[in-house]
Amino acid sequence: MNKLSSLYQRSLQNGVLFAVLSATGFSLKAVFVKLSYAAASVDAVTVLAIRMGLALPLFLWLLWFSRGPEQARLSLGDGARILLLGMVGYYLSSLFDFYGLEYISAGLERLILFTYPTLVLLLQMAMTRERPSSRTLAAMALCYLGLGIALVHDIRVEGSGGQIMLGAIWVFASAVTYAIYYIGTAAVIQRVGSMRLSGLAGITSSVMVLMHYAVSGDFHQLATLPGSVWLYGGLMALISTVLPIYWMALAIQRMGATHAAAFGNLGPVLTVFASWALLNEAISVYQIAGLALVLFGVSRLSGGKAKAPAPAKQPAPDSQAANG
Repeated sequence: MNKLSSLYQRSLQNGVLFAVLSATGFSLKAVFVKLSYAAASVDAVTVLAIRMGLALPLFLWLLWFSRGPEQARLSLGDGARILLLGMVGYYLSSLFDFYGLEYISAGLERLILFTYPTLVLLLQMAMTRERPSSRTLAAMALCYLGLGIALVHDIRVEGSGGQIMLGAIWVFASAVTYAIYYIGTAAVIQRVGSMRLSGLAGITSSVMVLMHYAVSGDFHQLATLPGSVWLYGGLMALISTVLPIYWMALAIQRMGATHAAAFGNLGPVLTVFASWALLNEAISVYQIAGLALVLFGVSRLSGGKAKAPAPAKQPAPDSQAANG
């Protein structure tokens, strides 16, 4: 018991526990979405509205928690940038991701989203007109080779290639919008701070999602949904949206951004095994091979030029999540 207690205290002090909790929380999001779809006849917009509606008070808490005497006053330009970040990040990226999860497995979804560092790198190179190195090209090739193996396997197993491709396209669109959000944080995060920006962007996107649902959804349907859908929505809001951002901030304070971000590699692995345990999704040799190639490719990018656009002490808010 003493050894376990000592290990627990060390993991608290050095930030490892918070980094693992953050990676676990983000990785469970797709599982909660799939459980919601299985529990009732609900669409992506309804599930997203429940998640963001329940997360809104938590984002307000995050904003309150991040307050400090040295906070810079937000300018009109800051407000416009935060509005755009909320739109492409938590709103569009999440919406596209939830659409995709109507068609593909949680494990494949996480694998597609995890390729977002390649998209960040490509966007950065397009902006700076820099040519990729051979190492970068090789790392990207490994990522997409692994993704291709997992995708072909799912198509063969499910036998509905059209739907799986449609879901993969939606999730890839989510990864693209998240990469744009990730790069966009560089213009705001130094003045605003990562946790404060997460709160503001989350509040903005929550309002956008609820407005979207008000236009296209049916509020009467919400009252008829089973309690399990609301439970999964609450778990998404708490465990897979707001708390992981807070945990990652605590991890960064204790171990630095680089080491904390490395724990993001746990995400796809945790999703695959959580999907197996909770959704009965099969784990095959092909999936493991694809996962290994994607993880190795992303790690090679991280060792090279695929670094966060934000300063080391304040990286983009759920930078390891590829949240969606």
